[in-house]
Amino acid sequence: MMPLPEREWEAFAEVWTPVQYKRKEVLTVAGEVEKYLYFVITGVQRIFSLDDDKEATLLFSYTGSFSGVMDSFQLQRPSPWYLETLTQSELLRMNYADFNRLTLEFPLIERLVRIGTVGALSGVLERHRELLSFTAEQKFRKLLTRSPQVLQLIPHKYLASYLGLDPATFSKLLSTVKL
Repeated sequence: MMPLPEREWEAFAEVWTPVQYKRKEVLTVAGEVEKYLYFVITGVQRIFSLDDDKEATLLFSYTGSFSGVMDSFQLQRPSPWYLETLTQSELLRMNYADFNRLTLEFPLIERLVRIGTVGALSGVLERHRELLSFTAEQKFRKLLTRSPQVLQLIPHKYLASYLGLDPATFSKLLSTVKL
């Protein structure tokens, strides 16, 4: 997103702790405050809600991306979301105390976080527009144009949930839509 001078980079790099999780481990439970910001080394995770036994997938994170329930983490308020691993995952994690200290001590790190947060918000707003305005086929095509690798990484039932489609519609699109 932006380069950091050596002093800031060293302070930023030293607070990350490597962690490993098995497939289908819940890292954040709805109602709890997110304790960590994650960076994904390997694996796939998802953020989802669970309402009346119905799951709705909000987003996926995978290799090379940040993960965690960002609003809960940054605001230190209970999360409405669950965060779980879909595959075995190797992550780096930073706790809130280190995050807060770094953003207060280093204005460039705070700026990096702000730019990253606004970038993530922009993506969520664009996805919200797609969910409200696009047909099922348009949503499917947009996803595969943006992230063609997801068909091999993520179980189709979660992709259907992410697109707001029932699994049968997703399966039909998978067999009929050619990109």
